[in-house]
Amino acid sequence: MLAGSDTTSTTMTWTLAMLMKNPHALKRAQEEIDHQVGRERRRVEARDIKDLIYLQAIVKETLRLYPPGPVLVPHEAREDCNIQGYHVPKGTRVFANVWKLHRDPSLWSEPEKFSPERFISENGELDEVHHFEYLPFGSGRRACPGSTFATQVCLLTLSRLLQGFDLHVPMDEPVDLEEGLGITLPKMNPLQIVLSPRLPSEFYQ
Repeated sequence: MLAGSDTTSTTMTWTLAMLMKNPHALKRAQEEIDHQVGRERRRVEARDIKDLIYLQAIVKETLRLYPPGPVLVPHEAREDCNIQGYHVPKGTRVFANVWKLHRDPSLWSEPEKFSPERFISENGELDEVHHFEYLPFGSGRRACPGSTFATQVCLLTLSRLLQGFDLHVPMDEPVDLEEGLGITLPKMNPLQIVLSPRLPSEFYQ
């Protein structure tokens, strides 16, 4: 329960921080929600998420830059092997640094840049073709069993928040992106956001 709740809330915090840092992405996400769902008919529902391609790309890009588990759970070598030229004896515990992998310039163009577009194909669809350069939830039998549920929770919560409110940084202060210490990559300082309604009043009853 702790692993599922802490990582999900941390990912939501980083997602909002990236949107505050990149207002063009926030505007595009809200425009997508307005186009697919509207601002007067109803709230975003789970069935709408599949049509919110850019919103999904935002979460994917956030998970690339700020994976909930920057260092994956340990794996143990079942036999002697070689990893990138290093001899790994049987029984050795191996920790994969996903944070470093996701920012490797040999794998990602402008790896430090927040660019959800990198996860959208030329035909405007979500690009799911990623191999071992993108592992926010791990891989194989040790992968996170709750990744699908956590992603859906983040997407639905974020979409309803963006549909219902305009978000601003207090006093136009710079967005702090300093990373804290911990196994789930928390944000060092709390994120402060000012919310203002953007829908008809009946939506807030």
